[in-house]
Amino acid sequence: MFSSLAIRNYRIYAAGGVVSNTGTWMGRVAQDWLVLVELTDNSAEALGIVTGLQFLPMLLLAPIAGAVSDRFAKRRVMVVTQSLMGLTALAMGLLVVTGVVQLWHIFLLAFLQGCAAAVDGPARQAFVSEMVPPTQITNAVGLNSASFHSGRLMGPAVAGLLIAWFGTGPTLLINAASFGAVIVALMIMNGRDLTPAPRSRGKGRIREGLAYVRHRPDIILIMALVFIHGTFGMNFQLTNALMSTEAFGKGVEEFGIVGSVMAVGSLGGALLAARREKPRLRYLLGSMGTFSLCTLFLGLAPSFTFYTLMLIPTGLSALTVMVTANSMIQLSVAPEVRGRVMALYMAVFMGGTPLGAPFIGWIGETFGPRWTILIATLMCGIAVVVATIYVMRTHDIRIRLQRQRGDMLHVQYGPTEPLPEKVI
Repeated sequence: MFSSLAIRNYRIYAAGGVVSNTGTWMGRVAQDWLVLVELTDNSAEALGIVTGLQFLPMLLLAPIAGAVSDRFAKRRVMVVTQSLMGLTALAMGLLVVTGVVQLWHIFLLAFLQGCAAAVDGPARQAFVSEMVPPTQITNAVGLNSASFHSGRLMGPAVAGLLIAWFGTGPTLLINAASFGAVIVALMIMNGRDLTPAPRSRGKGRIREGLAYVRHRPDIILIMALVFIHGTFGMNFQLTNALMSTEAFGKGVEEFGIVGSVMAVGSLGGALLAARREKPRLRYLLGSMGTFSLCTLFLGLAPSFTFYTLMLIPTGLSALTVMVTANSMIQLSVAPEVRGRVMALYMAVFMGGTPLGAPFIGWIGETFGPRWTILIATLMCGIAVVVATIYVMRTHDIRIRLQRQRGDMLHVQYGPTEPLPEKVI
């Protein structure tokens, strides 16, 4: 489960990531609370707009960001982008501390931070393959997610306490300082132990990346699934805030605890995914179906306690979807186009948020907070059914029941050949 940590460069990188991710989640909680409570009167639409602006650059800049990742040294790109994100977080914290912050400030800074994150994302995703050998990529991707959600486990709860004790400004300033951990980790790595991918030079790099994906129906299927998952399912930054404050009437401490509880399941999902040697499509479809069922229970939760506990299996299934899809794409693409493909992957996964977050916010304002979650049940469930039918038809998979020493479900491949046949 932790085999990638035996590699020194990855171990340093992961340690810096835990610190930075903890600060990032503290910053997200503080920003959401600032917009939802301190700058507006529980406006779901305003929170949706902020979330959308933060992820809009991921959609707009994806081709350019991928080309930058494949053209320049990924470690240098990340030093620049992490520094820029730290500066935007610092500006937001100073505006709050000095008492001059306005809603449009948050809109602008969220967009600027999103621009830096749009370039940082594909470089960071593709950088994994430079620190570890191909046999360790799935493990490293899983541990990256575990690092991210370790921060999510601690960050929201700590943020809730700090906001209650000192206010949102100091909490945002701590987030700004946390970006230094990744920058230091990148600077002290041993460059000789890295295995950089061949750099892509010349004109037409963006078109080359798009053409590569267009001729890979397996990648297109994965991206279609993660688009639905990211656009309609992964809006917990918004839905947890609305459910905590409006559906159950809770305060900032409970709001912070909700994020940490969900991180328990997310961390578990990341670690389980790290144990698998090879990601498979059936894991992706199965975990997304489980996620749809979990969100149904969340949307119908009769109490805050039930809602909070259901976030554990929800986080576990959500992370299994994300890690499996990420690993499948990284292992199946050529190294020289990996940055561009990962940029498109992140644009599809996170770029749907600018479309989904304002829409989810409008649903919350119009139909109530519970429907912000139930829409995920509907859309993700339909996507799993459609994808399963597509795979069965394109691979000619048939299911038949055979009574033999009990009931067994057989999946048979091919129209005429009886083999290979698997009992599942």
